Amino acid sequence: MTDPAHHPEDTVPSGCPFSGEGRPSAARVPGPVYRKPFWRARLPEVSREIASLDARRDCQRIVHLLTNYEFPFDIVRSTEIALFHTYGSRSVSRLLDRTGEFNKRGQKRYDDTRLLIARFMECGWDGADGRRSLEQMNHIHSFFRIPNEDFLFVLWTFIDFPIQWMQEFGWRPFTQHEQEAWFHYWCEIGRRMGLKDIPENKPAYDAFIRDYEAREFVPDAASHRVAQSTVNILAGWVPRPLRPLVAPISLSLVPPRLLPAIQFESPPAWVGGLVRGALKLRKRVKRHVSLERYPSTLETTLNRTYPGNTYRIEGLGPDYAHRDAK
Repeated sequence: MTDPAHHPEDTVPSGCPFSGEGRPSAARVPGPVYRKPFWRARLPEVSREIASLDARRDCQRIVHLLTNYEFPFDIVRSTEIALFHTYGSRSVSRLLDRTGEFNKRGQKRYDDTRLLIARFMECGWDGADGRRSLEQMNHIHSFFRIPNEDFLFVLWTFIDFPIQWMQEFGWRPFTQHEQEAWFHYWCEIGRRMGLKDIPENKPAYDAFIRDYEAREFVPDAASHRVAQSTVNILAGWVPRPLRPLVAPISLSLVPPRLLPAIQFESPPAWVGGLVRGALKLRKRVKRHVSLERYPSTLETTLNRTYPGNTYRIEGLGPDYAHRDAK
């Protein structure tokens, strides 16, 4: 009998080596595309494949499986919190505030950032679309003089926050093997961004971040403005009567050390209790029931700025950074 978990006839397009959609490609198929019946929460074949892979050599495939199969909702939420945490750095926030993108085109700035990052998480740097997304992100950054330590700080949030989120709210935590692959993946992304002096392991990286935050996490008006603009973006996603709840709910999920730096008051303790309680209830339910798409890809997610996901990768970002596709 044919294994219902995946289909050997699935082909791989040149755009993303892990997708089963599109025309056949001469590229080597990095792994199967899994399909599950809707009544099953998930397929154990996915976690078994992850465990069989090398944490360093196969980290692109492992990140793809974690992002598009095991934890699609959780990784999006944890990376959103990670980006919000970066506003605690006065250096990072002053640059973001100076560009005016959050204040003038907040939703577009959010969607462009999400699309670029999610594309190379979905496809890896070996896929054509992943490579183009990474190149476009580097092109956008080239217009600014950004300190290496700021880059390292932002990169660290993408390593640390998903690991911590899965520990607290995921239907299961990342295994040690998955944490290692996650770390190697983002460190290689950092190298491809031209970052210098990336710490060689997670404890060393954590120590660097503690020193960085001790210097940069100080109250700053720019940090408050960028954080407030982001809260306004999130509030625009819900009906008007619910918008006052967006700030306390969002702020209940960020590390407490962030709040003084962005000049926000701590939300009421009962709000945090309800939000975290709801997420932990979801965690228990999701161990047995999941209706998320399998796989969950960018094409299956809501896109407010580009309905129908009609956009060019080289057209993402500020107008001055648009360029022709190679």
